[in-house]
Amino acid sequence: MAAVPSSTPAAPRAASASPSDRDRATPCATGACVVIGRIVRSVDFERVLSAPSRARSAHFAVHHVQDRPSQPRKPSTHRLSTELSTGGAPVGKPAVDDAPGDASSTPPVPPLQGAWMGVVVPKRYAKRSVTRTLLKRQIRAAVQRQSQGGTGLPAGLWVVRLRSPFAVKDFPSAASDALRCAARGELDELMAIAVRRGART
Repeated sequence: MAAVPSSTPAAPRAASASPSDRDRATPCATGACVVIGRIVRSVDFERVLSAPSRARSAHFAVHHVQDRPSQPRKPSTHRLSTELSTGGAPVGKPAVDDAPGDASSTPPVPPLQGAWMGVVVPKRYAKRSVTRTLLKRQIRAAVQRQSQGGTGLPAGLWVVRLRSPFAVKDFPSAASDALRCAARGELDELMAIAVRRGART
């Protein structure tokens, strides 16, 4: 009996990961992922950056505040009264026993959990957009790696900023493996120092 040719196409050959794919890789691909939120409000960036830096390296600085992101103010729901000021006044106040609970008995504040991060890469230190994108990806990846290893990332707001440019004579290309590796090594060491200092406080 003649063999029937298979109609199933051959599996595509796996493509090698490009540099940009390697930048996007995180420990979430191989195990449990610790979700890190992002700081989006300028007021949160300002209060974290106003705190002293927890650690510094040749090109980066790390700031940390043990707090949650601020919440935008809700629009007022107060409606203007359409009644005349001579309208009927309330007959009386509720009895003390019937009044709502004591306002002084506020519920306890839950312990701070979760981490949020922000990235600041000024254009004056990284003039080319490709370089800024590369450094931002390396910063986020370094924070994610730190959250997965050792004691993890302490809760609160984190901001990593570029504080000085990488020398063009050492890294002439806007985005290269050499720049990527240099930034990665420096950021991993910087985040480890920042976390260790936080554990001692």
